[in-house]
Amino acid sequence: MTAPVLLDPILAERLTVALERLAATLPTVPTMPDWANSRAFRWRRGHLWPVRHPHRLRLADLQCIDRQKMALDRNVRQFLARRPCNNALLWGARGTGKSSLVKALLNEYAGQGLRLIEVDRHDLLDLPEIVEPLFSRPERFLLYCDDLSFEANDPGYKALKAMLDGSISATPDNVLLCATSNRRHLLPEYLRENQESQLIDGELHHGEAVEEKISLSERFGLWLSFHPFSQEDYLAIVSYWLEQLHWPAGLDADTRAAALQWALQRGSRSGRVAWQFARDWIGQHSV
Repeated sequence: MTAPVLLDPILAERLTVALERLAATLPTVPTMPDWANSRAFRWRRGHLWPVRHPHRLRLADLQCIDRQKMALDRNVRQFLARRPCNNALLWGARGTGKSSLVKALLNEYAGQGLRLIEVDRHDLLDLPEIVEPLFSRPERFLLYCDDLSFEANDPGYKALKAMLDGSISATPDNVLLCATSNRRHLLPEYLRENQESQLIDGELHHGEAVEEKISLSERFGLWLSFHPFSQEDYLAIVSYWLEQLHWPAGLDADTRAAALQWALQRGSRSGRVAWQFARDWIGQHSV
């Protein structure tokens, strides 16, 4: 019989302290999601974690994207009414309101049972595990993938493709997928791939690489494109946020010139840039 190994008392004490510190840093495994008191959740480490303080954006706060706002709002209302609707892909220029529109719709319809589950690209392989418990729930779920894009051979690409259309498992009727991306086809596109296209009897036939990339994005039934704002649209958004932040002078000549200079320095005229300028302008003049 092997004799028991005795640890040095000082070493044993140090190991105990180290284990206690490690245990304190580990997150507590959540219980079943509280669907009634939380409207937004994140999928992390195999569990749904409630978002304690979700954004409070309103649909009225989103300026100069009326076409996109109307289309996605209609699609979500169809979803809530248990009518046919489509998974949505919001793609286009950065800072133009893609993610904000999803958050604002959650706030608009949370009282009607709408809930949001945010899933990172790296967790898309968990999609079957995420949606399985949702089949029996009365709520309606937006499965939200923000800033989605893939690289070659990304395993999440095929998982999302199967989820949208192609898996042997059915997607719950109470789940709607909504993704935002700067890329229309969610994958990098290269010139050499377009050179594989052929013109046959007057018809354009894409190469296999292009077809593969298009095959994912076309599984979203609703495409909404977001383009950079014109100068006047940008200034209109600046004016809106100045009013919301209670700037008494409004968009006077000095503020207008400063707002244009701000956008020029950032190389972008977007809703995000307009919001950032309004905060900086009012903040620096309030000190």
